[in-house]
Amino acid sequence: MADGFPTPNPQLVSLLQGKLGSLVGKPSGYIETLPEEVKRRINGLKFIQTQHAKLEARFQEEILALEKKYLEQYKPLYDKRSKMVQGELEPSEEEVEAGKKIDGLEQPAIDDVKISEVVDGPVKGIPEFWLTALKNLYTISETITDRDEACLKHLIDIRMAYLEKPGFRLDFEFEENPFFTNRILTKTYYYQDEPGYGGDFVYDHAEGTSINWKEGKALNLVTETKKQKHKETKETRIVKTTVPAETFFQFFSPPIVPDTDDAAEEDEDLDERLEADYQMGEDIKEKLIPRAIDWYTGKALQYEETSKQNGKGGTNPPECKQQ
Repeated sequence: MADGFPTPNPQLVSLLQGKLGSLVGKPSGYIETLPEEVKRRINGLKFIQTQHAKLEARFQEEILALEKKYLEQYKPLYDKRSKMVQGELEPSEEEVEAGKKIDGLEQPAIDDVKISEVVDGPVKGIPEFWLTALKNLYTISETITDRDEACLKHLIDIRMAYLEKPGFRLDFEFEENPFFTNRILTKTYYYQDEPGYGGDFVYDHAEGTSINWKEGKALNLVTETKKQKHKETKETRIVKTTVPAETFFQFFSPPIVPDTDDAAEEDEDLDERLEADYQMGEDIKEKLIPRAIDWYTGKALQYEETSKQNGKGGTNPPECKQQ
């Protein structure tokens, strides 16, 4: 993510406090053995550290203000992108010619196969733009099922906005579709009011939209059919039960940290789910939205792989879905 905002550590400290509480804050005994004049200097350094922390906190606040400022300047570009994707605006000849030369090629490889050759009639905008981009972003693609794809074809835009307090909101806009009545699904990430150690913003929790599924279209549920034999009559009947199903749309129902440490300890996978949920939001905010066309074409995967090889982190890129 962008430097300084925020530290990706989703509430895991609170889950560990119960186990580590007996160790936290215990003096090593070394400081107590030092001469008084040295202890005095140590206390002086502690005060200096608090002054440094105040400056760091101000630094993070100014970074956030700068990000908000430039987001406003990005918005006209994002709006234009959205209109092109939806077929409400066509690029100018100058834009097309400049785009061809971006990678030093006369014509991008993506144009080798014309969508109009496999779709009857004229093509509006760029079909399945956001679905294709999401499938190339590793942290997201692994959550998208075959059932999800039919719904995500109706996704027409993804936007983000900063909150008044530290945090941000992701908006997923859908055209009218047979799956749910919502036009916009939102996911909001909140940060704690007080900065963490080092002045960074600390993740607190996330909230998502309640999806209004149309009858029989809920992707988070699946109907299982089982045969059941009566113990006495030996007659067999068919029993249908509805059970939860894996789906990308679980993204809008983020995991919640229980109020008690005991409940948190019982959920062994909670920390992993919290971290994965946070990372998905960060990747959409920091990678997908700013460079959506590169994720659509697969160009971004090359940079992800290069970053990994250079030891700068990054995810394991999946096979490119669009060439």
